[in-house]
Amino acid sequence: MKSQGEIEAAVCDAVSRFQQEFMGRGPRNVHAHLIDNRLFVHMDGVLTAAEQRLLAGRGDGSESGADLLKQLRSRLVTAGRSVLESLVREASGASPVNLHHDISPVTGEEVIVITLAAAPQCRDRKKR
Repeated sequence: MKSQGEIEAAVCDAVSRFQQEFMGRGPRNVHAHLIDNRLFVHMDGVLTAAEQRLLAGRGDGSESGADLLKQLRSRLVTAGRSVLESLVREASGASPVNLHHDISPVTGEEVIVITLAAAPQCRDRKKR
């Protein structure tokens, strides 16, 4: 049985692999926090060079680069959702039932909130 910290570290690794495979670039930093049956994943340094150029200019004139970035990332997460859920299931030992995603075009931070069917079984922390 894993500790809570080991589950969080495994989720960070899983999300980093997902980002690398589906987005073409892994995050510079990733942190996961397990609270009951919810996983909160925060990443920064996720924007690709192409996305940074898109944000510096405009889209096709009708939408800003920021809008296009948010749409693109949302669709990519949706397209790879089953893969991400499988990676999280393997890392946490619990089945994801819901997933929320957002990215800030201003800061380049990305968050994923995953609701699990049940809180993962964790071994108790050792008391000092």
